[in-house]
Amino acid sequence: MCMGVPMQVLEMRGTFALCEADGKQELIDMMLVGNQPKGTWILNFLGAAREVMTDEYADQVRQAMTAIGDIMNEDALSPIATIDHLFADLVDREPQLPDHLKAQVVTSSKPVQES
Repeated sequence: MCMGVPMQVLEMRGTFALCEADGKQELIDMMLVGNQPKGTWILNFLGAAREVMTDEYADQVRQAMTAIGDIMNEDALSPIATIDHLFADLVDREPQLPDHLKAQVVTSSKPVQES
């Protein structure tokens, strides 16, 4: 499985950027996202930036990755109870359908007229 890792730009070096995450630094290819200022979060896949991230989105992805690590290393019987705080944006939220699916639900819920 390949997972993107949020990293923060420290400095640009031509078409690459020196980036950092959790104390580890890596030189990342920035060709797909262009030059970015210091402090910008990018999503790194195998040494290449694929997306520029907001601070909030980077934090959510980092928290989700922490949850995955916690579950993989958990010895407790109920690991789910220990990770809710890492998904604060999802807890107590009803799932939302995309607009194109909402239209289908409305259409399919109309009563069929008998002849």
